Amino acid sequence: MSKKNKDEKKEDLTAKVAELEAKVAEQETKIAELEDLKLRQMAEFDNYRRRTNKEKLDLMETAGESIFKDMLPLVDDFERAIQADASLSEGVQLIYQKFITFLEQHNVKAIATENADFNTDEHEAITTFAAGEDKQGKVIDCTQKGYKLGEKVIRFAKVVVGE
Repeated sequence: MSKKNKDEKKEDLTAKVAELEAKVAEQETKIAELEDLKLRQMAEFDNYRRRTNKEKLDLMETAGESIFKDMLPLVDDFERAIQADASLSEGVQLIYQKFITFLEQHNVKAIATENADFNTDEHEAITTFAAGEDKQGKVIDCTQKGYKLGEKVIRFAKVVVGE
């Protein structure tokens, strides 16, 4: 074999090696891109799973919200009946206590208003009343109780606020 043939073969081999190295580099780039895509999709799916689990949990916690909301006027009527008529008071009081216990068992609780600071997250101010310095920004009177289902307010307390 002549030196020229050897050089040509060497050049062919070098060209083929360079071509193969380029293909390997291209494939390594594609692999890196696919691994990155896989990691992103896994993270996106994990975020989706967490979000849907949180939504399911929130839904389960507040599933009966509308039922409890519709029951609150009954509580108001019981409270008015207890205050208005002492002769009915004992029987109505027993029913009222059972009803309040039922609500508490289902995580429905009254929002505190007595001597409380006015809080727009729980209270709705229906009016203000001139009061002393010590009553400024405080709830003076509650005209309608507010209630929470868990941590969610289902009815704001209607209050008079001192100014």
